[in-house]
Amino acid sequence: MDISAFPGFGPFLDPVALAIVGGGTALAVVLRTPGRDLVRGLSALRVLGRKRFDADPLVAQIAALGRIAKRHGVIALDKSVIEDSDMAAAVAMIVDGGDPHEVEALVTHRIAARFERHRAGIEMWAGAAEMAPAMGMIGTLVGLVQMFTSMKDPGAIGGAMAIALLTTLYGALLANLIAGPIAARLRRQARNEAQERARLIAPLAVLAVVEPALSRPMREFAA
Repeated sequence: MDISAFPGFGPFLDPVALAIVGGGTALAVVLRTPGRDLVRGLSALRVLGRKRFDADPLVAQIAALGRIAKRHGVIALDKSVIEDSDMAAAVAMIVDGGDPHEVEALVTHRIAARFERHRAGIEMWAGAAEMAPAMGMIGTLVGLVQMFTSMKDPGAIGGAMAIALLTTLYGALLANLIAGPIAARLRRQARNEAQERARLIAPLAVLAVVEPALSRPMREFAA
């Protein structure tokens, strides 16, 4: 990028200040975050532009599976194509004879586990928003030290003061315009998905007790 094309921004661009704040924040995040959570936090950037999760299509699919189970029994669901992993696991348990309580516990556990995975990525960005101002303050102290040790060289005072001020600016911008908003948006998406997925628990539990229509006359005759 050619800085000369933006002469008004020239005084606000300093590679040393950027290295102190950006590099220091990245190092602090790496040191405090497990590797798996780092990958989740970076991968979460791909979902920022996605629309809100809506469970209506999954609820409709469960209703369709219920109609199949009423005609042919739950064993017929074994051949169903289910893209959602949580719902696929619940249907597999139903086919294997799981009761409603087991299905409900499974789906609840998977929703909680999914939310915890999302939260790991959220905490990475929240940690970056927390550390960026601190790195800016460290950069300010570095700049002040350089300024006080360069009092005999007036030409060096300006550069040291620029570092002292710009690191504070960079830290505030990184925390409030990048890392903080990312963490807040990911948190809203995770909370919304958990609430929507909770709508699947009751229909899947009901699906576990669906009885094929063909077996009812035989059962009543036997009675």
